[in-house]
Amino acid sequence: MKKRFTLAALAAAAIAVSLPAAAQTVLKFSHTDQQAGARQAAANVFAKKVEELTQGRYKVQIYCCSQLGNDPKNIEQLALGGIDFTVSSTGSYAPHVPSLNLTMLPFIVEGYKQGWRFYDESKWLQEQFDKAPAKGFRFLATWEAGFRNMTTKEPLNSPAQAKGMKLRTFPNEMMRWSLESMGFTIQIMPLPEVFLAIQQGAVQGQENPIDTIYSNKFYEVAPNITLTNHVYSPIPLAVSEKTWQKIAPADQKAITEAAKIAGKFSREMIAGNDDNQLKEMTTKGAKVNAKPDLAAFREAVKPAYDKAREKYGVDVDKVLAEAENIRKTTK
Repeated sequence: MKKRFTLAALAAAAIAVSLPAAAQTVLKFSHTDQQAGARQAAANVFAKKVEELTQGRYKVQIYCCSQLGNDPKNIEQLALGGIDFTVSSTGSYAPHVPSLNLTMLPFIVEGYKQGWRFYDESKWLQEQFDKAPAKGFRFLATWEAGFRNMTTKEPLNSPAQAKGMKLRTFPNEMMRWSLESMGFTIQIMPLPEVFLAIQQGAVQGQENPIDTIYSNKFYEVAPNITLTNHVYSPIPLAVSEKTWQKIAPADQKAITEAAKIAGKFSREMIAGNDDNQLKEMTTKGAKVNAKPDLAAFREAVKPAYDKAREKYGVDVDKVLAEAENIRKTTK
């Protein structure tokens, strides 16, 4: 009897050794930032936390630098289930949730604390985010990119100097209305093409947050950096709804926690890096205009608000009212 038990135990042990370990699910995370950028740094934090908090059941594979597509393509793939995560400007999601165009209204917040409160507390914005699952993706946390600024070949201090200047931006109607109101001629193109386009003279500049300007080295071909801070441009992290519905509730909770941890890291990194990156770019030849004629820029974009009201109606005033309340109550 004892011999039989021993043989049975040995057989069971042999079978257990031969069985593969529980399969690890690999999730694709695609974004357009460079490896040296803050977006990639936050993605690395997110990937590490996902694996840790799911006890290794999930692994996030990161594809940076537009390897799998530009921002619009990434969001399309997200909705179809071709990738699992992406992170992009709120305005980039607007083709799927049009009201998110209003997050790109110019000059609605004046600093990081105000911007963070708007994205964390705005009831209007949460209502818009809640529309996303029906479009094929959902937002997990808001990561940071910063305030958008200008980099141009020639000095830029006011809308008068913007007239006739061809400027690259991303495909967003609110951004187009604002920049055209300032006097720019707009050119839409994918981020990886911008450096060469400026270098060859196809455009005279571009606009992006400081970290994006720094990591893509746009200051090398458009050395005049003008701190307009014309649009606050954080980057919500989104997950494919098809992917999400395959994940057990406990792991959904873990992945959401990982997204928020990475979001906090992202906010602290961007807010803490702006001055240092500007100083470093200055040492490499960039010329920073820290005090452009903002009153003139604010006056110039008023037609963009009118166009927004024509299309989006009362939503515009809801956004502005919430933003104004946050400005008044943020110390």
